[in-house]
Amino acid sequence: MRCATRLIAFAAGLAFAAAAAQAAGSVQVSFVQPEKFSDAEDDRHDSSQNLRELKRYLELQAARHVGDGQTLTIEVLDVDLAGELRFDRRRAADVRVLLGMADWPRIKLRYTLESAGQPVRRVEQTVSDMAYLERMNRYADGEMLRHEKRMLDEWFEAQFGRAAAK
Repeated sequence: MRCATRLIAFAAGLAFAAAAAQAAGSVQVSFVQPEKFSDAEDDRHDSSQNLRELKRYLELQAARHVGDGQTLTIEVLDVDLAGELRFDRRRAADVRVLLGMADWPRIKLRYTLESAGQPVRRVEQTVSDMAYLERMNRYADGEMLRHEKRMLDEWFEAQFGRAAAK
């Protein structure tokens, strides 16, 4: 019963997010040569789950910042997740270790914002958070890509402003 309730709540959330995204404008997220990304893998050496979550989150956040008649296209050019994968002999598996040194999250992207079919802004930049372990994070410890999500929240606000968020 709990599973069914969660599934219904999840489906309703997706429907709401899709409706909000359509009302606000158009958002497109793509990955350019994801097989060459610096570090998008999880402990099974599979990047697909992390990239799906990253795409979902980018679309959700972007939809909040795109106005009526606008189109935001985001091309992710490289991903380097917080921490690094290291082999843990006790678990006989790789685990992601966060040291807070030169292992901060970085996402290189290119975005184009269009309004009425005309480009308003086209930017290529690397979003990073060198102090990712030194600041409060509103995302729970178990949250997937929690450091990257906080970093992207701050980036969206800096690029598109709080006023644009719905």
